[in-house]
Amino acid sequence: MIVMGRRLRLCGLLVAILLGAARPALAADVTLEQLAAEGRLELEASISPSDNVVPGQKMTLTLEIATDRWFSGGTRLSLPEVPGLVILQTEQFASNASERRGDRDWVLQRWTLDIFPQRPGDFTVPPVTARMKINAGDAGDIEGAIKSPSTSFSVSVPPALADIEQWVAAPAYRVSQSFDRSLEGLQVGDAFEREILFEADEVMAMMLPSFTAEDLPGLAAYPAPPVLDNSNNRGQSSASRRQRISYVVQAEGQYQLPAVDYFWWDTQGQALRVLSLPATVVTVGSGFASAPGDRSDEWTFSPRQWLLLGLGLALLAVLLWLASKVWQRIPLARLHDALGAPVRKVVELRKPALPEKLNPGSSAAE
Repeated sequence: MIVMGRRLRLCGLLVAILLGAARPALAADVTLEQLAAEGRLELEASISPSDNVVPGQKMTLTLEIATDRWFSGGTRLSLPEVPGLVILQTEQFASNASERRGDRDWVLQRWTLDIFPQRPGDFTVPPVTARMKINAGDAGDIEGAIKSPSTSFSVSVPPALADIEQWVAAPAYRVSQSFDRSLEGLQVGDAFEREILFEADEVMAMMLPSFTAEDLPGLAAYPAPPVLDNSNNRGQSSASRRQRISYVVQAEGQYQLPAVDYFWWDTQGQALRVLSLPATVVTVGSGFASAPGDRSDEWTFSPRQWLLLGLGLALLAVLLWLASKVWQRIPLARLHDALGAPVRKVVELRKPALPEKLNPGSSAAE
């Protein structure tokens, strides 16, 4: 009995060794392509939206991997390159699910890729390669790669955008500005900061417009590098572009930061909308215009002052004309006597009261 037990254990050990040796050979015979051909592994691709797409609008390519086995390792995607398309993998993990198909349970991985067309035209996204590891039961873990079917779509420019060079295509878009201090009563040498903020949903921050600050004479602008931010919350992506500009006042005057318009293609309403930054007035000192390098001995006048000066000169000219008419009507002789009388009177008063010699002709005065 003891000898027979030893023989049975030896036989079991040999069978285990043989099965272990045979399993790699069996796994080598089974591939992911074979599982796909047997209908036990699927990789489908779909894209949305499929119509009314404009350049710059976000599209979503969804890849769904399904098997009646289970995933025993991570999945890696190889993204294709297509001229005119920006293809991004913004999510590093797939969403997992399971479902019942017939009499078998299937596990699923859903991957999403963001596609941004940069121009109108017809496009085809070639097959996406997915490398994965799947447990095939007795065949063990199978590692390999399969490809998704290709997808095609069209991008067009609606008539409303035909004459516009740049726009943002998104379901929501916001543009705002703010200042860090009041813009009234500033003095030469003061500084203030302006912040321009662009915010949009379903776009990337790099696709938001840039802002160029105008350098006005007497008001120098110093822009800082823009700050870009992308976020994703439960599948909803948003982006922002924050631009800060520092202004330094160099001369007194009244300056106007001009209004700027930005075009928005509302992908939900399929309509063109315009967002604007209003014009902003900056008052420095008295508010009268001046220029860099102003000197205190240089006169500068506002339009109102020029008007008053012109009216004053005109009034002076009228008075001089009237005076000349009156002058012509006054007799010169009478004017000469009238003007000379006071002079003669002063001369008479300056004469001495007594003569230089008393009793002229006598020797007493000598």
